Amino acid sequence: MKKNEIVHLEIEDLNNLGFGVSHVEGKVVFVSGAVTGDVVEAQIIKRNASYCVAIMKTLLSPSPLRTEGRCPYRACTACAYKNIGYEHEKKTKEANVRATFKKAGLPFVTVLPVLSTGVTEGYRNKAQYPVGMDREGNFVFGFYAPKSHTVKEAAACPLQPAIFAEILEFLRVFFKKHAYSVYDEKSGKGLLRHVYLRRAEQSGEILLTLVVNGSQIPDEDVLVCELTAAFPDLVGILLNENREDTNVILSDTYRTLYGKNYITDTLAGVTLEIAASAFYQVNRRGAELLYGEAKKLAGLKKSDLLLDLYCGTGAIGLSMARDVRELIGIEIVADAVECAKRNAAASGIANASFFVGDAADAEKILANAEHARGEKLRPDVVILDPPRKGCDSSLLSFVASLSPRTIVYVSCNPDTLARDVAILAPLGYVTDKVQPVDMFPGTGHVESVVCLTRSDKAT
Repeated sequence: MKKNEIVHLEIEDLNNLGFGVSHVEGKVVFVSGAVTGDVVEAQIIKRNASYCVAIMKTLLSPSPLRTEGRCPYRACTACAYKNIGYEHEKKTKEANVRATFKKAGLPFVTVLPVLSTGVTEGYRNKAQYPVGMDREGNFVFGFYAPKSHTVKEAAACPLQPAIFAEILEFLRVFFKKHAYSVYDEKSGKGLLRHVYLRRAEQSGEILLTLVVNGSQIPDEDVLVCELTAAFPDLVGILLNENREDTNVILSDTYRTLYGKNYITDTLAGVTLEIAASAFYQVNRRGAELLYGEAKKLAGLKKSDLLLDLYCGTGAIGLSMARDVRELIGIEIVADAVECAKRNAAASGIANASFFVGDAADAEKILANAEHARGEKLRPDVVILDPPRKGCDSSLLSFVASLSPRTIVYVSCNPDTLARDVAILAPLGYVTDKVQPVDMFPGTGHVESVVCLTRSDKAT
């Protein structure tokens, strides 16, 4: 095969990036826009020693798994599975997790069927829209086209609540009327960079952050007055000043134009204060499902000391705090720790302590806490909920050295989860099953949770 060659392909599978998978001449071909069961003509656009990438040119025979109704934005590639039905999406995610554990040398681990709330639209409580402008001078809110920073329209993304699209339509008109400019990466000039929205599902509160290349916006008093009149659930409007030449959306510099700088929601019985910069699961109902599964696997006792690493604003640990003697949380972001303390107080939880520090420094943090209290702190249950990169091997060794009864590992990345489960096995902690939970329908992402218990085969 050569670049630009047209090839006839039968699609055998679908990967977690949304590419159909086929084989030609012993080489894997990844086909954009194709799904399992399609027969297509595709054009090769990239070729190297081990695989090729192609784009579908003609759909010769559509798969019975194919659906076209999940999203109107055909150019958007954020949702890997928008071209298949949801039941098949769950089976695909289950198969992907199974393949990941097999690749990590753990074929004996049973991958359970994917749990889901069944809600596949409007489930996201957070959206960060880059701002662009079309040739007619109209503002565009949406996503970056693949391998570019050209903004394509997606204001009414089906994954977002409908109120987000309504706010964006208001802003589209206001920005044009008041002659706002759009940031240009090449020149470093222009004002608007992103519109960032967060919504608390249970309370309905909405927080709007405008990310701008500057410290002021035109007619900000008028904007506040008109926005709050049109959208009474808007409890805060912030300005985030980001003048840097960077792909990082938010800077650390905020100014409150109206109301408060956070929203309040309830998750798994815990009242949470959510600032613009704070981590919060984007699917609240999905998070309750995930945290409920983690709690069930933890097998908590009233006498337990629970250690929550990577605790963030405390959501997962606080959801379990009433079932244990004490909760200790560790988080590297100082603002998140302060938020966790306020969240505990707001929920009437008095048996929780939170410390600032990297989870990798947990040994030192616990040692300092032991010195201050004059007693040993040995957790009965440890919760691990790391970022996508997973846990450092030294942290896993330290956790195993604490000899907890149970380690509950919550992960947004099956690859690093499987890797870390394999690392923990010779350290004496094993599992025989993994429970995927679909927090992100339509996309290629899936959360998973495992319960690891002490084995007699530690080395």
